[in-house]
Amino acid sequence: MIEGVKVKSLKVIPDDRGRLAEILRVDDDIFEGFGQVYYTTAYPGVVKAWHAHRFQTDFITCIHGMIKLVLYDDRESSPTKGEINEFYIGIYNPILVKIPPLVWHGFKNIGLEEAIVINIITKPYNHENPDELRKPAHGVIPYDWSRKDR
Repeated sequence: MIEGVKVKSLKVIPDDRGRLAEILRVDDDIFEGFGQVYYTTAYPGVVKAWHAHRFQTDFITCIHGMIKLVLYDDRESSPTKGEINEFYIGIYNPILVKIPPLVWHGFKNIGLEEAIVINIITKPYNHENPDELRKPAHGVIPYDWSRKDR
């Protein structure tokens, strides 16, 4: 696992009315701070990648559909430099992934319907000076987004 990355299993509690799942609590051992919560969506087969942040930590989960979240560590001083992590997240695997600063990440909707992804970030988005680093989805980071039929 890439240094600084942590995974929390989400407990889904069903009843006669539907389901409930706590995503992140201030008393969780992975909690780091609160800046903002937002959601993004992706249509089937769409890749949203690559980006990283200088200062903020991301906490990502998928609440509808299924995604493959991929992380790449190119931090010079990291003992896991060059490592890639893949996480399958969504209705069949409800987890929350903590992504530390300067770890590249992106996701692909691997389901048949629109995926809804929630990101809890430790710093609010600054529209004048965004804490965002970006790279193209294909060809720069050594990762192939195509489906792997094993």
